[in-house]
Amino acid sequence: MGNRQEVGALPPEADLARADSLAREIFSDIANKWSFLIIEFLGLRTMRFNELRREVGGISHKVLAQNLRTLERNGLVERTVHPTVPPSVDYSLTEAGQALRTVVDGMCDWTQTYLGHIEDSRTRFPN
Repeated sequence: MGNRQEVGALPPEADLARADSLAREIFSDIANKWSFLIIEFLGLRTMRFNELRREVGGISHKVLAQNLRTLERNGLVERTVHPTVPPSVDYSLTEAGQALRTVVDGMCDWTQTYLGHIEDSRTRFPN
C-alpha cells in the first residue's frame, strides 16, 4: 500500500485501503475451481445455464447458480433474461470478466511453462 508519506500524497479519491479490502473480497469470491472454469467457458461464448453446466462438467445445479450469482455480483458475469415463455436466460462475461479471463489464461500459460519444474519439485518435497 505504500508508506504513510506516499499514501498522504495521493488524492483523496485514491482510497488504497478500500481498494485492498475489495481486492481481497473479490479474490476470496472467485478463487475456486468452479469460478475459473465458468469464466473460461463464458469467455468462449454466451451460454444458457444448462449448456454451461454441461460444458463445465461435474458441477451441481446449486453450486453453478451460487457461483454465477457471485460472479454477477462482482460485475464479472452478465445475466440477460429474454421475455419469452418460459423465460430464457443467457450468461456472458462483462468487460471486467473478459479482462479477468486474460489473467486466468496467463496463469494457465505459466502452469504449462513450469509444469515440469513444479512436478519435479513436488516429487522431491517430503510429504
